[in-house]
Amino acid sequence: MNLSSINAQFQNIGKDPGAWPLVPKITALIGILVFISILGWLLYWSDQMETLKAAEDKEPKLKQDYQTKMYQAINLEELRKQKLQVTQYVAALEKQLPSKAEMDALLSDINQAGIGRGLAFELFKPGTAVLKSYYAELPIAIKVTGPYHDIGAFAADLAALSRIVTLNNMNLSIPQGSNQLTLDATAKTFRYLDAEEIAAQQAAAAAAAKKGQPAKRAESGASK
Repeated sequence: MNLSSINAQFQNIGKDPGAWPLVPKITALIGILVFISILGWLLYWSDQMETLKAAEDKEPKLKQDYQTKMYQAINLEELRKQKLQVTQYVAALEKQLPSKAEMDALLSDINQAGIGRGLAFELFKPGTAVLKSYYAELPIAIKVTGPYHDIGAFAADLAALSRIVTLNNMNLSIPQGSNQLTLDATAKTFRYLDAEEIAAQQAAAAAAAKKGQPAKRAESGASK
């Protein structure tokens, strides 16, 4: 079949498709199939392809989540042991934090640690306690004078206390005309908040959040 015979079949094909020659029928069928395909893509398949693409994009994350959960399931007993160890460790640390009622005794222990080493206190002044989420930090301005070794022993005694005490902003100087040292520092100790204080903290934070202001986290400390 040559080109001229194909062209002849498209001439005078009439309005009745059933009476059309073979080539016009095949051409019309192909055109209908193309039209249906384009219409189907626009109305249905394009959305399905987007859904498929989105599902394919989620597949790596879902596989990672599956592997993570599988690991957790396999190691569940070990994870429970680790959780217990962490809980015990936190409980041990909490025991090193005195309660509000025990703070006076701790301040006395710090004072006695210096006096026991024969140091002369020129300043021992607890400052304003700063409240955190679950504990309070109390800075104490101290200034003691004494021999070098006794000041070093005093610092070691503070570190050996059953409660947590740290020395910060330390400054050593030699008073004029003296053969002794003066330690000027800020000792910091910590205590945990009781249930009422935590509840008050949370209530203050919630009230401040509504007003768009930061919650106040300070309380006055006693002076000695």
